[in-house]
Amino acid sequence: MKTPNVFVLILVLLYIDGSTEWPTHTVCKEDNLEIHYKSCDPKQDFAFSIDRCSDVTTHTFNIRAAMVLRHNIKELYVKIDLIINGKTVLTYSEALCEPGHSKLIFCGKKKGEHLYYEGPVTLGIKEIPQGDYTVSAKLTNEDHVTVACADFTVKNYLDY
Repeated sequence: MKTPNVFVLILVLLYIDGSTEWPTHTVCKEDNLEIHYKSCDPKQDFAFSIDRCSDVTTHTFNIRAAMVLRHNIKELYVKIDLIINGKTVLTYSEALCEPGHSKLIFCGKKKGEHLYYEGPVTLGIKEIPQGDYTVSAKLTNEDHVTVACADFTVKNYLDY
C-alpha cells in the first residue's frame, strides 16, 4: 500500500473511532407524525423500522429490528422513559427474559449472534400523545450492561 493510501486509511479509522454520536435515523415521516431515533450506546448502532407511520397510531403494528449482540442475553430488562421538555414524566420497566420465564424468542442469545425481530408490537396505549417529546428506551442484561439503547423523538400533530 502506498504511503498516501495508508495516511488516508489512518485518518478514516481515527475519525470513526473519534466520533461520539450515532446518526439520527428516520423511522417514519408522514403528514402529522414523525418518529426518529438515535442509538445512545456509544459503541453500537442498530437498525429499526416500521411498515407505515400511520400504523403506530393503531393498537398493534409491525416492526423490524436488527443488531449484533455485544453481550449475552440470559436475562433482559427494558426501561422506557417518556421525556417532555427535558423532564421525565413517565417511567416503565419490565423483565423480558428471566430464567424459566421468557417473553421473547431471542432470550438466551449469545454475544456475537445476530438479533433480528420482525413482527407485531403492542404498545398497550390507545393513542400516541400529541406534541413533541422523547421516548428513551434501554435494554440491559443480568450484569446491568447495556444491550441496546435509543432515544426516539416523536412529533405528533394528529388531532384525535
